[in-house]
Amino acid sequence: MTAHTATAPAAAPDAPRTPRAGRRRTAVVLALAAGTAALFVLTIATGSHPVPVAEVVRILGGGTADDPRWAVIVEQVRLPRALTATAVGAALAVAGVQMQTLFRNALADPFSLGVSSGASMGVAAVVVGTGGVAGSFTGGLAGLGRVGVVLAASSGAAAVLALVLLLSRWVRSAVTLLVIGVMIGSAATAVVGVLLVYARPERAQQFVVWGLGSFGATTWPDLHVMLPVIGFGLLTALLAAKRLNALLLGEDYARTVGLNVRRSRDLVLFGTSLLAGAATAFCGPVAFLGLAVPHLTRVALGTSDHRALIPASMLAGAFLALACALLSQPPGTDSVLPLNAVTSLFGAPVVIAFLVRSRRGVQGVSS
Repeated sequence: MTAHTATAPAAAPDAPRTPRAGRRRTAVVLALAAGTAALFVLTIATGSHPVPVAEVVRILGGGTADDPRWAVIVEQVRLPRALTATAVGAALAVAGVQMQTLFRNALADPFSLGVSSGASMGVAAVVVGTGGVAGSFTGGLAGLGRVGVVLAASSGAAAVLALVLLLSRWVRSAVTLLVIGVMIGSAATAVVGVLLVYARPERAQQFVVWGLGSFGATTWPDLHVMLPVIGFGLLTALLAAKRLNALLLGEDYARTVGLNVRRSRDLVLFGTSLLAGAATAFCGPVAFLGLAVPHLTRVALGTSDHRALIPASMLAGAFLALACALLSQPPGTDSVLPLNAVTSLFGAPVVIAFLVRSRRGVQGVSS
């Protein structure tokens, strides 16, 4: 595998910021914040049974709805879904930023290290588990329903993370570590394929449905676990912004400025896997966001400075995740489209057009 830089800034990330560049970044962040807030409310308001936007705002503000049914729809069904989309979109976008910077590869995403494949392997083990001596553990998890699936996905992702972190102690090259992560992911995917051969059709279907991704399956108890974990991962990324700026210019440069590269790499790997693992455990492997959002945000900001890039990516990831959540459940109908189909069909053409039309974006990806 050949290494490619994720970005190619014209100047060092710590270069002085001009007033014009500062205004541009501020405008981008404000626009993303406003757009995310508007989509958050719209996602809650639309669905098979529309709720007036004014009522949604009133309920979110702690007021009493004119119709009690609207309060139930908003608070118990759509608010958890909107919060999940916001958190997972931000998590995957920031994880993608960290991966592309660490490996200096424009095609790296949160799942390049095999975290998603590990989670899939855990879920496959649960849906195939049938009890007995060999399958007592997985069969027991299967009996827990959604909780068992979340625990299995978390366990699989954690196992892959532990293996990658262990191997990183003996691997000096980030590119080599990326290749190892891809190989681990391939091996986990192969295990999933073998497990599904022995699965009953209805259980194999259960795994396929999980693999399509969904923001709508989370409940308030799920959010009480997921939101703190993702919040911790996002905070870790914000605190690592200066380390990432140094790594953006190469590990040799980072060492010359006194950065402990191995410790920084482990920190980034841990934070990224935490974000990707939590998102995958509760929502399945959500495609596109972690790969594309960092590129879009760099083009919009006109910089690769992580002090601006990470907060903006949080908002951009949340915005696009909410947009995909809105499109996956067309207003006024009971149909639900596969989330990963929406993220790819809607997102890929937008990203291609946006990058092709932007000279800065093309240079950033191809350098």
